[in-house]
Amino acid sequence: MQPDRVANLLGAGVLALTDRLRAVTENAAHHGAAAPSALVTVRNYPGRTIEHLRRALGLTHSGTVRLVDRLVADGLLVRAPGPDRRSVILALTETGHAAAEAVTERRVAILREALDVLDPAEQAALGRALEKVLAGLVTDRVSVSRICRLCDEDACLADGHVCPAEAAIVPSGAPRHD
Repeated sequence: MQPDRVANLLGAGVLALTDRLRAVTENAAHHGAAAPSALVTVRNYPGRTIEHLRRALGLTHSGTVRLVDRLVADGLLVRAPGPDRRSVILALTETGHAAAEAVTERRVAILREALDVLDPAEQAALGRALEKVLAGLVTDRVSVSRICRLCDEDACLADGHVCPAEAAIVPSGAPRHD
């Protein structure tokens, strides 16, 4: 198959999945735009600052603060003092944790549905190819948080696997998600 055709098919598939994922994750979070990613990011990276969330979501500082304000007002997040006087640490409330879990569950359901057309050998081959593609998309530490902002870390790390994005940056055995 010609590389341009593969690239075009990948682009069409990514766009179709993005549309479906956005719809189900926004519904699960009861918020649109960046809120589903924010909830999952705070779950996946506990004890991090607004600045970390801002970089992972690719938002401006003021946009991130407004998003956090909405999530706090809706009882999904809480703020706590950070390691210095200027920083703020974010944490999920019980309701926020449940929303993050719902986002992850609905995301994986849509993705598994898309993969159901492949037999197990094809799924395994695609998985190996995607590990390489993801590792190739990593440019720096921030890109890892950005790539993994909606990830189901339990699924990614199951059976002793490592995150391919992390592995592209972090040597084996080093701490995860700095």
